[in-house]
Amino acid sequence: MIRLAIAEDHQSLIDGIKIFLEYEDDIKVVGEANDGERLLEIVRSKKPDIVLTDIRMPKTDGIAATKEIKKEFPNCKVIAFSMFEQEEAVSQMTQAGVDGYIMKNSSLKVVLAAIRAVMKGETFFDDSIKAATPKKDEGDVPLSKREKEIVNLVGQGKTSQEIADLLFIGKTTVDTHRKNILKKLSLHGKSELLRYSMERKYDF
Repeated sequence: MIRLAIAEDHQSLIDGIKIFLEYEDDIKVVGEANDGERLLEIVRSKKPDIVLTDIRMPKTDGIAATKEIKKEFPNCKVIAFSMFEQEEAVSQMTQAGVDGYIMKNSSLKVVLAAIRAVMKGETFFDDSIKAATPKKDEGDVPLSKREKEIVNLVGQGKTSQEIADLLFIGKTTVDTHRKNILKKLSLHGKSELLRYSMERKYDF
């Protein structure tokens, strides 16, 4: 049984999701919240397997709540449920540790697919967020070890300055690496690199 908690400041949206999920025998909504503080209370008391949370909420927003959930309950999966698809919002939630990110204008079938995917240990990002470019096998792209490190850090939502600090190199050097990565992967701009890196994790 998948134990789900939902955090959303519009109760009607929570009610709609709950009605839809009533037909799924393996999913149970164990808690609902209209603000981030209440969400944290539910997670601590009910210990759900998955949290579906809005980003913009009263008291404690979804970003801060996700960070706290991942800190206290690292095995709890978190799916961002938002009307924001801007790079900054995706980056902030990715850095907070979300396992998925779906848009509020998506169908309820997408919500269900996201729940099932993250429960299996996969990540799930809405089609409007995922890279439109085809995935390449690691062997197809001649990235250097340093470039792969930067791809991984971009996927964690790190800025160029944060990457520079972590790798003890200059920000200009990071920017040069990012340009080379874009060229090698045939990507166009920061958004496509972010999307690619969220779906790719290089192992060393």
